[in-house]
Amino acid sequence: MPFEPFHYEIEKSTDDKGWPVITIHCHGKIVSESTGAVRTLMEPLVEKGGSITLDFTDLQFLDSSGLGTIVALKVSAIRRGNCKLQLIHLTPRIEKLLLLTNLFELFGGHVPTHLV
Repeated sequence: MPFEPFHYEIEKSTDDKGWPVITIHCHGKIVSESTGAVRTLMEPLVEKGGSITLDFTDLQFLDSSGLGTIVALKVSAIRRGNCKLQLIHLTPRIEKLLLLTNLFELFGGHVPTHLV
């Protein structure tokens, strides 16, 4: 079965202090061909600050280029100091990828015991 192209839905709100709270529901695949679209979507959100959550419930595939893009966005969020970028609902494959690349801690998570 071929993977769907990258697409997404965005939920926006604000917290009690007025900061943006954004959840991006990712679908399809984040690969070299779609990293430009991911950056175009995410960079302005990171610049605004607040809390950004990438929901990978329906993400079918993430390659090394996609992972590199997500890591670069996370580093940018950390450097800005006013933006929190987190990942939720990781597939077992993406969990394993984060484990193999030692990136669980970068995203504020702990390695799930079933992967140790």
